[in-house]
Amino acid sequence: MTGMGFGLKAIAVGGLTALLMAAVPAAHADDKVIVFAAASLKDALDAVNKACEPEVGEAATISYAASSALAKQIEGGAPADIFVSADLDWMKYLSDKKLTKPDTEVKLLGNQIVLVAPKDSTVEAKVEKGFDLAKLIGDGRLAMGDVKAVPAGKYGKAALESLGVWSSVEGKVAQAENVRAALKLVSTGEAPLGIVYATDAHAEKGVKVVGIFPEDSHPPIIYPIAQTADSKDKDTAAFLKCVESAKAAALFREQGFTVLAPSN
Repeated sequence: MTGMGFGLKAIAVGGLTALLMAAVPAAHADDKVIVFAAASLKDALDAVNKACEPEVGEAATISYAASSALAKQIEGGAPADIFVSADLDWMKYLSDKKLTKPDTEVKLLGNQIVLVAPKDSTVEAKVEKGFDLAKLIGDGRLAMGDVKAVPAGKYGKAALESLGVWSSVEGKVAQAENVRAALKLVSTGEAPLGIVYATDAHAEKGVKVVGIFPEDSHPPIIYPIAQTADSKDKDTAAFLKCVESAKAAALFREQGFTVLAPSN
C-alpha cells in the first residue's frame, strides 16, 4: 500500500491488535453466552441480543471482528459458545477441525456488496463489466476488507475479477482488518471509495451507495451460525433458538439482511 497516508494506515492496520483483544472476553466469568460474530452484524445482532434477553434470561456477550480472526481465536482456544461467520469458508474451517456442533449449523442470513463513497461525494458509477473503477478512485484508495481472509474483501475481489477490473485497481486497494474498518476509511474521507456490505452502508450515515455489485459477479453471501464444540453455557440453545426466530428475522430485515433460515 505504497503512498498510503499515516491516518489510513492507522485505521486499516493499527486497529488489529485491539480488535483481537476484544475478541477474547473473560472466560465465562459472568456465566453468559459468548458469541463471536462477523463485524458486519454489529447493529443487527446488538438489536437481536436485546430483544432476546427476556427469552434467554440474559444478554449475551458479543465480540465482533473479521470472521477470519474470530475463527482463528476459536481454534486457539478462546471461549465462545456461538460463531457467526460472514461466509461459509470460515465456518467450514472450524467444522473440519471438529470445533463446531454440525447439527446446530444453520445458514442464517444473506447480504449484498456495494460500492460506497463519502456522503458528500459527487462520484457516480454503474457497476458493470469493464467499468472504469480506477478512474473513479483517481489518486485515492479503494477501501476493502483483507482480500485473502476477510469475507467482504474476498467477495469484493471476486466481483472485481469477474467484472474484469481487478488488475486496474489492485495497486490502489487499502486493505482493512474487517469490513467496518473499511467502511470507516470511507466515512472519514480517508478513501474516496470502498466495497462493503449493503447492511454496512445502511448503518453508516457518513457514506452513500454509488453502485451495487451484480449478484452473479461473486459467490453467494451467506452468514452461517453454529454452536461451538466446547460450548458449555446452559443458555446457548435458547439464544440460538431466539436468533433464528421470527422476532429476530424482523430485526435482521430492518438492517437490510436477507433472512435465509426458516423462522421458528
